Amino acid sequence: MNRVLSLVLLTLALLNSPHAKAQVSQIIYSEPEREDGRRTNFEIIGKLGGNYLIFKNNGNNNAISIYDSTMKALQRVPLTFIPERYVNIDFVAYPDNCILFYEYQKKSIVHMAAARLNSQAQLIGEPIELDTTQVGFASTSKIYTVIVSEDRQRILIYKINSHDPKNFLFTTLLYDNELKVIDRHRLYLAMEDRNDLFTDFLVDNQGTFVFAKYLRSGSNDYVSRVSVVTKAPAADSFSVRDMGAGNRILDEIKIKVDNNNNRYIISGFYYKERRGNIEGLYTVLWDKATNDRLQEKVTVFPDDLRAVAKSTDATVKTAFNDFFIKHIITKRDGGYLLVSESQYTTSRGNMFNRWDYMNPAYGYGPAYYSPYYNPYNPWARNYGAYATRFHAENIMVLSYDKESNLQWSNVIPKSQFDDETDNLISNELVNTGGELNFLFNLYERRNMLLNDQSISPEGRITRYPTLHNLDRGYDFMPRYGKQVSSWESVIPCLYRNYLCFAKVDF
Repeated sequence: MNRVLSLVLLTLALLNSPHAKAQVSQIIYSEPEREDGRRTNFEIIGKLGGNYLIFKNNGNNNAISIYDSTMKALQRVPLTFIPERYVNIDFVAYPDNCILFYEYQKKSIVHMAAARLNSQAQLIGEPIELDTTQVGFASTSKIYTVIVSEDRQRILIYKINSHDPKNFLFTTLLYDNELKVIDRHRLYLAMEDRNDLFTDFLVDNQGTFVFAKYLRSGSNDYVSRVSVVTKAPAADSFSVRDMGAGNRILDEIKIKVDNNNNRYIISGFYYKERRGNIEGLYTVLWDKATNDRLQEKVTVFPDDLRAVAKSTDATVKTAFNDFFIKHIITKRDGGYLLVSESQYTTSRGNMFNRWDYMNPAYGYGPAYYSPYYNPYNPWARNYGAYATRFHAENIMVLSYDKESNLQWSNVIPKSQFDDETDNLISNELVNTGGELNFLFNLYERRNMLLNDQSISPEGRITRYPTLHNLDRGYDFMPRYGKQVSSWESVIPCLYRNYLCFAKVDF
């Protein structure tokens, strides 16, 4: 049975299902291209004007592949204006065009430039240079970072000079969606300790730069002394305010912009004692207008939730020690959802603890910014000298109202592992509006199959039937997938060591 016919039959079957609205209705694969293999670097740009654009890099060859709605390759457009040896590349996608940001070095000068491309990957106008930095050495580490607001109307580029470890120099460049300069500043941020770290850096819809700075005691121990750092577009200095967590022992800190309610959500797991077990979740709601704490809330995880959430080798007490916060999703009414996943590694029968897993020296764990560490590339990771097995297990979803009161909690059970790489484990979250869909691989009868489970606004979990239209030989990498519309996602996959892509429709 050919691929198109099998998809038609599957779609007809799903239309008769009571869960057809949110379930995966079809999966369409691109044909593998000869140039693309396991070593191909890529970025899924998005859906532009009905086309699906994917950037690909093979050695010194940079190109964008354009696919139609059936994932048929229409064209492969070389990006000849990008220097062969670029340092980093980023995309900001819009409905019918995208902005390509690229960083490269010539002699002792690092350049940051941008170009706008249409849905055919053709230049609109000419590339423009945004900034330069003089360095005294050749390096493959990026200097500039691009972040974009939720409505994509504000783009902020920043770089950090940490030559003085006690006083970091930030350069911030704020643009609108037409790349017109709104603000440009050079400003200092005092660093009290070498173990000071930063959360993710974000920019809100008004162009305010926001992140949190915190101290992690020891080489990779618990978090203390958390400060909220903001910079309004016209401000010439950072505002640094203590979050007020006191002596509470916290874990990794996550921050989320709530543009609808003009505030920031700051969350982290907490302990009762150093190197103890995770007891629950600590959350602070931060008001942007007053630049002060609105509310703090502590959620203690009960034993019944622990019993459901714990992984295979965990106990009720240690149930959440391997969980990491992956997403904070805001609701229009001020409430929010928090999604976390159990992730850990084992090596030659010995399990790493949470602090080893988060330690950049091992090359594992979630990517967070440290001034003394360059985040890893997921395609070229350093796993150390030991054979390592990566695990990704249960997913926990917590729903809160606008006052941070817990409304419901639920757990999607799964058990995944792979050796020497984590490319095929973990999950992709697809928000279809009415439900959150989680796509992940599970072994069934020695075959790795893509599963779809969803959770409703009321916390009800639906496990959809196994997707039987999966062509044999395709290995999905859902953790690198990208939602490109309210009902579509593009997921990379490997087929006989070739890189290809699958469009998943809901």
